[in-house]
Amino acid sequence: MTAVHGTAVNIPTPDGTADAYLAHPDDGGPHAAVLLYMDAFGLRPQLKKMADRIAGAGYTVLVPNVFYRHGRAPVVELPDFIGPDQRPGIFERIVPVLQSLTPELVVRDADAYLRWLAACPQATDGPIGITGYCMGAGLALRTACAYPDRVAAVAGFHGGNLASDAADSPHLLADRITAEVYFGHADQDHSMPPEQIERLEKALTAAGVRHRCEVYPGAHHGYTQADTNAYNPVGDERHWTALEDLLARAL
Repeated sequence: MTAVHGTAVNIPTPDGTADAYLAHPDDGGPHAAVLLYMDAFGLRPQLKKMADRIAGAGYTVLVPNVFYRHGRAPVVELPDFIGPDQRPGIFERIVPVLQSLTPELVVRDADAYLRWLAACPQATDGPIGITGYCMGAGLALRTACAYPDRVAAVAGFHGGNLASDAADSPHLLADRITAEVYFGHADQDHSMPPEQIERLEKALTAAGVRHRCEVYPGAHHGYTQADTNAYNPVGDERHWTALEDLLARAL
């Protein structure tokens, strides 16, 4: 792993300014870009550590606060460790914010993030990679569908409702994807039950998308997040291997 430099940055969007975290190798050169989409708990030290790890493998990583319309991160104050006792109170505040982020706003913001990376001196020209966690997996999928010419790789881990019955479910746009896709599902995730996993797999296959969808045994929704009680170290390391392999192939 190379030395990494991390800094706070601001991204202009049509609706304001998104605060974000940027991490990149501390070698002065440009590197292939990766957009990291947060989980519902938001931009915090845990996600910065994850961005640093990806940057240490040789990438320039941007982690936007996708809830920026409601304030700078942390939009909701969080404890150092999110356990079962804290979750109900946190989600009571987060859910209305999450529900206000419509698919239309996601696509509009994604354009701003991609344009910012395209102009970033630390990022090389060319398509980027995306990785998303929990709600971020859906954002990653929507971004890959909306901007196929700008996304070469998309990964999602413990994503929820990726292939629901909703009329705007992201799997319905699979035929727009040109990127290589990887999903690491948790086998104990009520937001992504077996029928949705199967539906997503069928949609990607029918669209001819290069993809791999795997189910991680013994993993709960949020298994990559070390600052929560959902963390599963075995699943987390498996996720890192899959993500690093995907980025190496595609970028």
